[in-house]
Amino acid sequence: MTATRAASARNFRPWLLVSCLLLGACTVLPDKPQRAVVYDFGPGARATPGAPAVTQPPPILLGEVEAGRALDSTALLYRLAYADAQLLQPYALARWSMPPAQLLRQRLREVLGQQQTVLRDGDGLRPGGRPARHLQLELNEFSQVFDAPGTSVGLVRVLATVASPGADGAPMLAQRSFIAQQPAPSPDAAGGVRALTAASNVVLSDIAQWLSTLR
Repeated sequence: MTATRAASARNFRPWLLVSCLLLGACTVLPDKPQRAVVYDFGPGARATPGAPAVTQPPPILLGEVEAGRALDSTALLYRLAYADAQLLQPYALARWSMPPAQLLRQRLREVLGQQQTVLRDGDGLRPGGRPARHLQLELNEFSQVFDAPGTSVGLVRVLATVASPGADGAPMLAQRSFIAQQPAPSPDAAGGVRALTAASNVVLSDIAQWLSTLR
């Protein structure tokens, strides 16, 4: 009887070992991969703007917003200015719904449309057959900048150029750089998105105001 029990125990041990290994493997399997959170500038205006001023700025042709390679992606970027301000780093689990240059153009079209006619490519003639002025933007900075581990701002810098196409090409009428920074409410991707959206709104509002002064 004792010999039978001993043999049964010997036969059971390998199965017990295999069961333990399988159970252990189940406990260390990786979790489901996390998906990146996708952000944009929000819904924009939620009410129809009032009637435009009697005297409106002339129609303008809004070109594509140019951006360098680092900004020509959906990555949500930040800088640790207290460590290395020249190093742009992307958040691993957060991104924009489209490249920032496209988000800016989309929002600028909405902002300008409240004060003047915004033409698309191919619609470059205003009433009377005269060429419309051309607005070109260059996005030079669009990042969350940390001055300290818990303190950051959204920094946006844009170069705006207005040209007037004619028989001799497109002579530049005016050019100006616009810079805005807004504090982030939290030292993370969500805070960076809010700060960059707020800074973008300031820049675009300033551009619209500047255009209204050009005659």
